[in-house]
Amino acid sequence: MIEVVASMARGPVFLAGELMECLITFTNPMSHLSTSASSEMLAWASAQIHCQFHASENRVALPAQGNKQDVQAESDTVLIPSRASLHHVDSLQHLFFSSAGERGQCVLDTPPKILFCDLRLDPGESKTYSYSEVVPIDGPPSFRGQAVKYVYKLTIGCQRVNSPIKLLRVPFRVLVLQGMPEPPFPQDEEVSPSNPFLEEEEASRRDARPLERALDMLMVTTSRRCPHMFNITNMRGKVAKFCIFKTVYRLGEDIVGTFNFSEGDIPCLQYSVSLQSEEEIQQQYQRRPGQAVSVTGHGRHMESCLHTASSHFSLPIPLNVTPGFSTDIVSLRWRLHFEFVTAGEPMEPPTVLQNQSEVTVWAGAEHVDVDTFSWDLPIKVLPTNPALASYMSQFTGTNRINI
Repeated sequence: MIEVVASMARGPVFLAGELMECLITFTNPMSHLSTSASSEMLAWASAQIHCQFHASENRVALPAQGNKQDVQAESDTVLIPSRASLHHVDSLQHLFFSSAGERGQCVLDTPPKILFCDLRLDPGESKTYSYSEVVPIDGPPSFRGQAVKYVYKLTIGCQRVNSPIKLLRVPFRVLVLQGMPEPPFPQDEEVSPSNPFLEEEEASRRDARPLERALDMLMVTTSRRCPHMFNITNMRGKVAKFCIFKTVYRLGEDIVGTFNFSEGDIPCLQYSVSLQSEEEIQQQYQRRPGQAVSVTGHGRHMESCLHTASSHFSLPIPLNVTPGFSTDIVSLRWRLHFEFVTAGEPMEPPTVLQNQSEVTVWAGAEHVDVDTFSWDLPIKVLPTNPALASYMSQFTGTNRINI
């Protein structure tokens, strides 16, 4: 038996275009003291990145040629992720590959890289190999929606002589900087004197520079503040004035807005603000004409505000949600959904006499005629630093298998 362990040292979240590194260790766990210990052999091992696409058959109509079967013959000696038989080495696999009513295909993969050929491990011996690859910049982000899923995995294939291929899959998350200048990871060379004795340090610095530039651009884009003012009105008149300081946010940021009800003519009894994402299948792939958009809520603030001059709310954007994006099949947009409950008639605030000696009990009206209306404000949600997103990831960046 050989134990294979794969570990992404920096975490399980990456930006598209970023260099991903993974250490893969092969161990013969038999003790030196065991009398039955023997050497173990592996014919070869290779690794590559692939993205698996899944669609709900009830909501997405894919072309017939787009349905690939996840089957690989046992006699195959080349790793083909789109056909490889799945080895379920982690409890999350069934969420992506065994859900009823779904079909999947490999929509993106990188060329396989050979880790070794003819590896022999003596009892207690282990060998570690480093795999590195740039996460494809032209792929979709990781996404688990109601109709569509994009799932990224690092696939490591191993084979003994005359034995089936065994696969170790390490799930990870990819964030895509859509809407940013192209390319977000320019590979221009810096013209400056180089030290031949510090080549490794300079190489790692060059690898980090594109990521730093992309994150700097992200910070600049989401740090611009310019108050946006909106008059909230219904058919009867003005309800309030709403102010929000920006409409472009990063994952993990708080959305803060304020209401000024003192300028309104119509009493507002209650308001609520919800952070929502809209998943829309592109028209040519919709199962039914005019198919409804799937709306998912990610947080809600509700407050009673009768006789209130001003109010504010703060809604955090979760780190584990997917920023807005668009592909040929699906698009994801973000919005703030407002709901207001207003009085049908003017409501005078209670008055307090200056020299009143008796205790006065205020009681709300038993019956109030109300009107309700809603309003949607589109916002833009962008990625954040992948190291920060790793703290809230459902993945660990580590997996193992025994072969």
